[in-house]
Amino acid sequence: MTQTELMADVLNRNLEMVKMTVADFSDAEMLVRPVPSANHAAWQLGHLINSEAHMVNAIKPGSVPAPAGYSDKFTKETAKIDDPKFFPKKAELLDALAKVRTASIAWVKTLTSADMDRPGPERMKDFAPTAGHVAAMLPVHATMHMGQFQVIRRKLGRPVMF
Repeated sequence: MTQTELMADVLNRNLEMVKMTVADFSDAEMLVRPVPSANHAAWQLGHLINSEAHMVNAIKPGSVPAPAGYSDKFTKETAKIDDPKFFPKKAELLDALAKVRTASIAWVKTLTSADMDRPGPERMKDFAPTAGHVAAMLPVHATMHMGQFQVIRRKLGRPVMF
């Protein structure tokens, strides 16, 4: 298995773990906050979608199509919103996440060793100094949010996963 094949497989498996973690959440439960001021799962999924598209597109513009309107809908300011009419339903969020991740996987599969060593975006240089680091950051970022979903699961009385 090559380095890029491994990274592509990890990205795919990570997506499946995210989907499994929120699979039993209703649309209403996607807006549950484990504590005041914590982000709910709907906002976090939208944030993951936007972040992934922006990170990959900062390396190779146009590689990952960001869903229309998501950049405005999932900001630090909108994280405070609890209105169920404001956020897409869970199915739409998961579909958008799958499309973004599929495009990210396709991008990763094109990377050569030389591509992996190319400088990452200036704004990310502290935590992702190369394109390879950006690719590796994608599942790490999603896993961090999965940990937050686990706290929501506990508040809802659901079994903790992973």
